[in-house]
Amino acid sequence: MLCFWRTSDLAVLLIWGVFVAESSCMNGNQTSLNGSLPESEVNTTLFVQMGAKALLCCPALPMTKTILILWVITPRGQPPCRIIYRAETKHINETNCTDRRITWASTSDQRPDLQIDAVALDHDGLYSCDIATPTGNFLRSHDLHVLVPPAVTLFPGENRAAVCEAIAGKPAAQIFWTPDGDHITKKESHSNGTVTVRSTYHWEQNNVSVVFCFVSHPTGNQTLSIELNQGVTITLRSLLTILYVKLSLLVIILLILGFAFFQKNNYFRK
Repeated sequence: MLCFWRTSDLAVLLIWGVFVAESSCMNGNQTSLNGSLPESEVNTTLFVQMGAKALLCCPALPMTKTILILWVITPRGQPPCRIIYRAETKHINETNCTDRRITWASTSDQRPDLQIDAVALDHDGLYSCDIATPTGNFLRSHDLHVLVPPAVTLFPGENRAAVCEAIAGKPAAQIFWTPDGDHITKKESHSNGTVTVRSTYHWEQNNVSVVFCFVSHPTGNQTLSIELNQGVTITLRSLLTILYVKLSLLVIILLILGFAFFQKNNYFRK
């Protein structure tokens, strides 16, 4: 299923999470809902979650009026790919097109739309469909943004702190804390366009028993919590120190018992 959001919906998405909408490409036998020709140029911004199916639509025109279809695919930071379909000869010509994950939604003489069965990060970019007809050209462009849900973790830190991470998300997630307290949030950008957000929260009140980390992202929101023991969280380093001390005491006790047992055996032999 295709998850599409327009730019005006992003603020709502950050509050309510993911809206899932099916593709609404027009059937090739009709022009528009009221029978009139579509606009000569339409630009849309699409947000698709990684791994979802994307359907990239051309202007809604009947194939009987089509002379030529030109798809220009420009992934961000990569050279463009051009696909030309000539309706009269039903011939397809491709230039610099190597991504076989992008295919026709149907046969090219029935529907000019393209589809991506499983969207990946490298599909982020611009997609435009230009249809030439006897009455003029019609263009529909898509600015495709691939959304990546972050991996979210919450763990105790040092010196009465908790650390919440939203790892490798796209776009960068937002992190909020409850109850309110001092926190430091840092972002780390990765070469593939994803961002890791790390927020460290410090509390001073001894009456704090639970800390909540709320992670907001267009692909969905998550809430994690840590229970505190009178405001004190035992860190991993502290646990290892305690374990080391206990093991050391155990070894000393075993050595003492072994030495006593050895001395006792020597006494009876005499």
